[in-house]
Amino acid sequence: MNVVVGQSGGPTSVINASLAGVYAAAVAAGAEKVYGMRNGISGLLKERLVVLNDLLKSEREIELLKHTPACYLGSCRYKLKSVEKCEEEYEKIFSVLEKYSIDCFFYIGGNDSMDTVAKLSAYAAKIGSGIRFVGVPKTIDNDLTETDHTPGYGSAAKFVATTIKELVRDCSIYEAEALTVVEIMGRNAGWLTAAAALAKGEDCEGADMIFLPEVPFSMDGFVEKVATLLKRKKALVVAVSEGVKLADGRYVCELASADQKEDVFGHKQLTGTALFLANEMAHRLSIKTRAIELSTLQRCAAHLSSATDVEEAYEVGMGAVKAALAGRTGVAAIFTRTSNVPYRCGVSIAEIDKIANMEKTVPLSWIHEDGTGLTEEYIKYAMPLIQGEMSPIYENGLPCHLVLK
Repeated sequence: MNVVVGQSGGPTSVINASLAGVYAAAVAAGAEKVYGMRNGISGLLKERLVVLNDLLKSEREIELLKHTPACYLGSCRYKLKSVEKCEEEYEKIFSVLEKYSIDCFFYIGGNDSMDTVAKLSAYAAKIGSGIRFVGVPKTIDNDLTETDHTPGYGSAAKFVATTIKELVRDCSIYEAEALTVVEIMGRNAGWLTAAAALAKGEDCEGADMIFLPEVPFSMDGFVEKVATLLKRKKALVVAVSEGVKLADGRYVCELASADQKEDVFGHKQLTGTALFLANEMAHRLSIKTRAIELSTLQRCAAHLSSATDVEEAYEVGMGAVKAALAGRTGVAAIFTRTSNVPYRCGVSIAEIDKIANMEKTVPLSWIHEDGTGLTEEYIKYAMPLIQGEMSPIYENGLPCHLVLK
């Protein structure tokens, strides 16, 4: 048996733990060769493959892989066209898979990656190919359907909550009126920004307001709320999703610039929301403001990974291999939660068609009626996912990573 595995889309701090899980399970099952795609499906089309058996020869290397952020194999943002529009692309992919005698194909990624798995498994059925295609979920956005949560979310949420908590302390030291706006990733789903709510505790008052894209944003309402809060405290910290929208559907960042470029999937590249709001509040309320954009830091901060997240990312990779060995194809490994306290969550399998091109948003019942915070239900859901610390392997005082050269 030969298998091939690839990584796609935006990385997470634990996506390589899933790669390690796929590799370990495949080797344990007797796979002769475990190939890795350099830069996902794009690399496969160019036959840019590496033999992981030759690269991961020791337990130390596998352990380093689990501690390494971003995508060890490299990533891509490549959207397969429909078979009707470009069947030659599918023919090329399957010719490469046949050339290397591939039995199982694993793709670690988010929504668009699950779409790739769905298209390839459907084409395999069409041509009578026995190759099995299984998706391995990942995304800090936590927006995949069917699964309770996605690998990568817990660690990114831990980073967001920690950063907010530290910012609250930093912003509280001066007496002057001030507003700090923190921009957090999240286009249509506010799961990651919601994690700012986890910062609140006995030693921290938490973010003063949290705005998600699930609830329409009002500029006038924002000004009023900030002005009201400043009457009670001097320094405010506000968390806002990059994708917050006005009632008319426009992104708030478009108020600063309507010229938002699009990526290969047709998604507008969102940035500048915090800066726009900070500048607007400085102008309207004559206060000191600061904009902080967490940007890619929230997805690559492996030094602050959740141990729960790392362990589950590894397990879901293994679960995908088990599914393929059981003859499943056109599916993805997912998490099914059975209990919050104590936290219990296991790996199960879902049909890929129920995941690809779907999007899970934060339930409105978990958002305060005024749209500025999260309820206790969200806290109960998210708190187990950030538990445990995964200390890096240090060399010369800095984290050590495994790099594919």
